[in-house]
Amino acid sequence: MERQVRFGTARLTPAPYRPTAWMLTVDGALQSYVDLADPTYLYMAYSKWFAGVLDRHWPAGEPVSAVQVGGGGFTVARYLAATRPGSPQTVYDLDGPLVDLVRSHLDLDAINDLVVHVQDGQQGVEGTPDSAADLVVVDVFHGGTPVIHLAGVEFLREIARVLRPDGLYLANMWSAADMHLALRAVASLTEVFPNVLLLAEAGLLLGERGGNVVLAASDRELPHQALTAWGEAPGNRVFCLSPAQLAAIRGEAPPLTAENPADAVAPVPRWLR
Repeated sequence: MERQVRFGTARLTPAPYRPTAWMLTVDGALQSYVDLADPTYLYMAYSKWFAGVLDRHWPAGEPVSAVQVGGGGFTVARYLAATRPGSPQTVYDLDGPLVDLVRSHLDLDAINDLVVHVQDGQQGVEGTPDSAADLVVVDVFHGGTPVIHLAGVEFLREIARVLRPDGLYLANMWSAADMHLALRAVASLTEVFPNVLLLAEAGLLLGERGGNVVLAASDRELPHQALTAWGEAPGNRVFCLSPAQLAAIRGEAPPLTAENPADAVAPVPRWLR
């Protein structure tokens, strides 16, 4: 099933081996994996890393108020609704046709306590009152290209304003093997939050290939030790690094700001079935 959406051509494909699961691609880049029967089943590595941080930042089952920039297949929203019932969630997604596709074919309206706004996410966050959310998630791609200005210091300050004490920021981005933009994103976070972590696979950290990066930040201590142990467990294969640990192996870069924005951004490779 294909449909032209705002930022490219979206395609919904049945997932192999799981009869109730679907894969969502936009311009050939795999963006979301949704199992309609089991929203706790997370296929894409970065979504597992999101869940790993969420599950360790708050006690299991505790409801959280969430604001999300970027919906895709609404995998994170489904996971939160299933694992933390009663969590009010607001999602901003600028791609109205994509939201309609997900609503029509992936049971978007069945997600409890979810409000979706077809609106620019930056404007949505800027219009959110102070201390309104426990969690802010940023996962925005236009087609297969990550939207990097949302990792800039100015927008991160808006997110910090929206978060409640002990709140959590999570973001997903795609990094080229040089990790330059990921290093800049980490530097931006350290300008705003006292506690920052980066999760990535070994191939990216060694400069062998591109890959997803998950960034976590909070005004309280993050579960670094627990996440390190979890990442080392069989099947996870992810490293959780502090900014100092990251700098020791990949160096540093200046933060992203309005006066010093990102240069060229590497797109996500097309997914080959």
